[in-house]
Amino acid sequence: MIDLCTLGTGGTIPMPDRALSSLYVRVNGRALLIDCGEGTQVGVQRLGWGIQCIDGLLITHFHADHCSGLPGMLLALTKSLRTDPLHIYGPVGLTQVVTGLRVIAPQLSFPVVLHEIDGHSEPFRLIGLEITPFAVAHGIPCLGYRLHLPRPAAFDPQKARALGVPLHCWKLLQRGETVSADGRIFEPSQVLGAPRKGITVLYATDTRPVPAIPELGRGCDMMILEGMYGPEEKLPLALRNHHMLFREAAALAKEAEAAQLILTHYSTCISDPLEYLPLAQDVFPAASCAADGMTWTLKYPVTECPAQNAEC
Repeated sequence: MIDLCTLGTGGTIPMPDRALSSLYVRVNGRALLIDCGEGTQVGVQRLGWGIQCIDGLLITHFHADHCSGLPGMLLALTKSLRTDPLHIYGPVGLTQVVTGLRVIAPQLSFPVVLHEIDGHSEPFRLIGLEITPFAVAHGIPCLGYRLHLPRPAAFDPQKARALGVPLHCWKLLQRGETVSADGRIFEPSQVLGAPRKGITVLYATDTRPVPAIPELGRGCDMMILEGMYGPEEKLPLALRNHHMLFREAAALAKEAEAAQLILTHYSTCISDPLEYLPLAQDVFPAASCAADGMTWTLKYPVTECPAQNAEC
């Protein structure tokens, strides 16, 4: 399963009741952050899911409200006595930005590994997730991220017994490993069924609508998009600043046939996002507004096991 928390849901500058943009994502006890706005470390501490378990940061772009919290986060990780490497991904220019921010956080207890993503970058893996970065339209290099948690095919014990696979090999085969026992080699394909649906989350803020969002988010379990502006009269401002209206985000979720849409990254001109939620729900009823500290848990869909005692 995937646990998620919107640590901050604000855009541009922090407000008394709304921190800047950051999403905490946890899988099997390991975590990553998407963006690290000013004060993100406070949100992490308030959440209580852990800081040492954060193995990576995915930066969407280099406006301050998305990366100004990085020095504080690095120092908080050092305070926790972290020694494992921290991987940071972001658009081209990441090295220059992180080097500059680290002027005020030069001494760390762990190595920082930087990964610059251009338009031809391949998907990568982090905390068990298959992560696909993609370009969005914000006037500067900016990325969205598709997070996919694959699900192993179901193990069929009847096939394993018929083949004479020893019991101690079953878990290895279910994990996709080839095993050797009693002078024989067993392949996972011999005892596993068809692939099963995993969990997919698509995250994109600070962008105008782009085709990549519904294309990569097709059928996703959750789509997290910006709701920078609410009413229709803000459209000229959205066009000028390369942002979206609630209605436009909802249209992308509808096109993608997403299971649900979470709106975040609100303008300071929005005091209560719920006031404008009907504008999104008129287009996509399964839309809702995030708030700071809100959490979700996405689980694999329930499926029937192919045989008795199978490990589903």
